Amino acid sequence: MSENEFRFTDGAAYERFMGPWTRAVGSVFLGWLAIPASQRWLDVGCGTGIFTELLLDTVAPTAVVAIDPAPAQIEQARAKPVSHRADFRVADAQALPFADAEFDVAASALVINFIPDQPRAVGEMKRVVKAGGCVAGYVWDFAGDLLVVRHMSDALREINPNLPLVPGTESSRIEALGRLFESAELRDVAARPIEVEVTYPRFDIYWQRFIDNPSPLSAYIKEMSEPVRNGLRATVHSRLPIAPDGTITFAARANAVKGRVP
Repeated sequence: MSENEFRFTDGAAYERFMGPWTRAVGSVFLGWLAIPASQRWLDVGCGTGIFTELLLDTVAPTAVVAIDPAPAQIEQARAKPVSHRADFRVADAQALPFADAEFDVAASALVINFIPDQPRAVGEMKRVVKAGGCVAGYVWDFAGDLLVVRHMSDALREINPNLPLVPGTESSRIEALGRLFESAELRDVAARPIEVEVTYPRFDIYWQRFIDNPSPLSAYIKEMSEPVRNGLRATVHSRLPIAPDGTITFAARANAVKGRVP
């Protein structure tokens, strides 16, 4: 099974694990963009619509069109109440099916590093945004030390040192994002890290949400023998910052970038 199938076949499970993190980072990101109300937005790589719903609730846009290449993700988004407020479509970020200067803002949440041709995708976002409009995005800092899945991935690499890195790890660096937007000839390019915390009520909830999340790492864990999997669980449990009341709170870092269309 391909990596894309792992990521996109179960939108509900993906949202249970990644939703709290996406909303936490997205809130800071939208505040940093400081886009006025009554703008027309394009959400590139919308997934199940987590960020789409957040921006609708936060910045009062005139309209939002949200696209994703995975039909399963769009199907999940269209089944939610947010579908009455946004136009969800299956489309490729590298060939956006929109006219030039059709939007005021094009934003991408947790997607840019996964796009095969990133310069082309940013160029497409620039093309469909009006002069003076904003092109922006944020991705997890996969090259840094505060990755959302680090407790699990570090323990897995002790079992299998050859476990592959996440695609686009190097392009998730803040310097790489800045260069990407500058090479697209966007103006006033700025980039910043965003650190957020999420709390899990107890360890078994954290573990199950991770295992259920459709990703290469969770699939790898499911293929383990039960003794090896139980050993991994014990290792992760010993390393997580578990409070006396059983809650688990830890931070993760994303890198954000923005630029203005000339």
